[in-house]
Amino acid sequence: MQGLFSAFARGSARCKILSQSILHRAHCSPFATGPRQDVGTIFELRMYDIKPAKSKEFMELVNRHVHVRMAHSEMVGFWTAELGSMNKAFHIWKYDNFAHRAAVRKALAKDKEWQETLSAILPLLKTQDMEIAYLVPWCELGTPPKEGVYELITYQQKPGGPALWGRAFKAAIDAHVSKNYAKLIGVFHTEYGSLNTVHVLWWHENPDSRAAGRHLAHEDARVVAAVRESVQFLESQRNVLLVPAPFSPLK
Repeated sequence: MQGLFSAFARGSARCKILSQSILHRAHCSPFATGPRQDVGTIFELRMYDIKPAKSKEFMELVNRHVHVRMAHSEMVGFWTAELGSMNKAFHIWKYDNFAHRAAVRKALAKDKEWQETLSAILPLLKTQDMEIAYLVPWCELGTPPKEGVYELITYQQKPGGPALWGRAFKAAIDAHVSKNYAKLIGVFHTEYGSLNTVHVLWWHENPDSRAAGRHLAHEDARVVAAVRESVQFLESQRNVLLVPAPFSPLK
């Protein structure tokens, strides 16, 4: 996989052409010299499909007991789907490496309070999906300027990995960042799960500011050109507007 990520790493040098303010907004590091596997940090992305009649009960239960789970490892954020899907909960967890995740899972299995909570939560769910991902080398995890809503865009790219589509994909993201209508929180490339998948998480002040910003972006020549180049490597994409839970670190 190291070869597949090398294009992302080489693409980091292109960040130097951006202004300092754009670099700051994108949390893009021009000093990345290798794939994120070298860093070791992994992210676990979970999507729960909640039984429609149980959504309220699920969120109340999680709100009361999630502190037990958060005591074991770092939660990046927890959201529920507002637009683009229904009765979904999406959450991201951060681990130092795979050994750290294994140790946390082992500890959770021995945590009586959390196991009791799980026993109550699982009957409320229809399905659970999980992927393990790395942040791409040219992005660090961002933080929002204030509370808002989030947009998760999932891109299913053509087989071949970043060596094939990495440069074009990065150029498209950079073009959107340059319009400053949203805050880039993270770009996650899947290591386990659906391969050749990239999840891009954006912060927006509200759904209307997102709509207005997208309208302006679609009229921008740089954005149009970058997207036109990138889309040739795209198989499918979908987005979901997410609302952060009260206990979510990312608001």
